[in-house]
Amino acid sequence: MAKVLVVGPIHEDGIKLLEARDDVDYEVVDGDLAELAAKIVDADGVTMRTSPLPAAVIERAERLKVVSRHGVGYDNIDVDTLTRRGIPLAIAADANATAVAEHTLYFMLALAKQGLRYDRATREGRWAMRNSLEAVDLLGRRVLVMGFGRIGREVAKRCAAFGMAVMIYDPYVQANVIEAAGPWRSVPDFRAVLSETDVLTVHMPLGADSRGLIGRAELEALPAHAFVINAARGGIVDERALHDALTSGQIAGAALDVFEEEPPPENHPLFALDNVILTPHSAGMSKEAAIRMAISTARNVLAGIDGKLDPTMVVNREVL
Repeated sequence: MAKVLVVGPIHEDGIKLLEARDDVDYEVVDGDLAELAAKIVDADGVTMRTSPLPAAVIERAERLKVVSRHGVGYDNIDVDTLTRRGIPLAIAADANATAVAEHTLYFMLALAKQGLRYDRATREGRWAMRNSLEAVDLLGRRVLVMGFGRIGREVAKRCAAFGMAVMIYDPYVQANVIEAAGPWRSVPDFRAVLSETDVLTVHMPLGADSRGLIGRAELEALPAHAFVINAARGGIVDERALHDALTSGQIAGAALDVFEEEPPPENHPLFALDNVILTPHSAGMSKEAAIRMAISTARNVLAGIDGKLDPTMVVNREVL
């Protein structure tokens, strides 16, 4: 009997896939490290949400064949240790791209149309706000999409449909591949086009090469009317530098779905600003995406146990 640890609850549609297997026993645990360290010893598969999976816990696993991430980010998991142990890390790569892309467009529209400020003005009886002409159109705006993975591609498609001029930066995808995928252009050096960028939106994994990638110098290079969006991972955009840019007028607005510390502290400086929109790392958590992620997560953990993983779902493919 194979054993699966479900670390953090997943939608019942994913659980049903586990229950349908007579040769699999599963247990849902809450992510407490001491409990996880004790129970991973004889686990054949583990599904992970946002709880950490550090090296010390992985090293205790004696039968582990696969770790299946409920989502696409994996900065909470020690991939190097998994790779050294020959254990694949699978992600729900096909599950939440649409949800995150739609959330990103919501951010763009809300910033461009002054959604929060116009709503508040209406409620407060300041009808004359309609004549302020603070709202702008997305049509013709230049958007820089940072990252051309599944989510970045979906964001680019939607931006193009709104008539935006789309620029793509991804150092890991060849320019001809990017430009063959749609009506946009690849930029080899994103810093070279910051001065002509109206909207900068981040869709890259967090790693040593992307931490702090959008910092003080990059924000200062943007036009004063620019918007910055991060629906990828906290830490890619320097939050202190972003706060300074928003309060000094270096940029016009920002929207964050992710933070360096999650959940952020109640006194986070960005909470006091009215030119920033914040959501609780929920971009990929629509009802439909939650179902797709749970199903993909369960399928991946079962495929890992069966030795039938789809390589396109695996982060450290060298272990296959």
